[in-house]
Amino acid sequence: MLVHPFDSALSEQEWREWIAAGSRFGTLAVSGAEGEAPVMVPTHFTLIGDEILIHLHRANSALPLLANSSRVSFSVIGDYAFIPNYWRTKEPAKSGEAIATSYYAAVDFTCEPDVVESNEGLLELLKAHMQDFQPEGGYDEMSLEHPVYGSLINAIRGVRMKIVSVDAKFKYDDHKSVEFREAMIARLRERNQGQDGGAADQQQRRLDLLGEWAK
Repeated sequence: MLVHPFDSALSEQEWREWIAAGSRFGTLAVSGAEGEAPVMVPTHFTLIGDEILIHLHRANSALPLLANSSRVSFSVIGDYAFIPNYWRTKEPAKSGEAIATSYYAAVDFTCEPDVVESNEGLLELLKAHMQDFQPEGGYDEMSLEHPVYGSLINAIRGVRMKIVSVDAKFKYDDHKSVEFREAMIARLRERNQGQDGGAADQQQRRLDLLGEWAK
C-alpha cells in the first residue's frame, strides 16, 4: 500500500485506537495454488497484542492453504468516502479540471498464521471473540459440554495470526490547507451518505492533531 508522509499513521496507538473503536472487520488474503488468485476471506477479527484472531468454518477453502503458508495478508478498511472533483476545485469556473479522490482509513497487516484445531484452543479463541464483541454478556457459559458450543467447536477452525509488519494509512487530504479540510468536513456532514460521517470524523480528528501540514 502506498503511504505518503501526510497519509501515514502518527503512531501505532492511532491505528490501534481506530480498530478498537469499531473497525474490527477485515479481509484475509491467502496465496492460492500456483497461477491461481489469492483466496479472500471477509471476517470479523479480534486484535490482542500482536495477534489477530479469527475463526472459519472447517470447510473454508482457505484452511488447507493456511496450513502451508508462512505469510498472509490481512486488510482492514473503513471510514471511506468518494470526494467529487468539484469539491476540490480552487476556481469554481474551472471545476472540471479538478481531480476527484477517495478518503479512507486502512491498515494492512503481514502475519504468520497458525491454524487452531484443538478443542481447548478453539474454545479459548471463541471466548476472546465474545468478550471483544459482546462484553455485556447475555450468552451461556461457553464450554465443551454445552449442547450448542460443543457442536460449534466441531464445525470451526481457528487462526491465530502473529503480526509481522503493519502499514497504516489515513487518507484525508492532510497536506491541504486547514480551510480546505474544514470545507470537506462540512460537505461530508451535509451529504451524510454511506460512511461520510465517519470520514468527516477522521478528517476532523487528524486536522485537530496536525493543523497546517508542515512539508
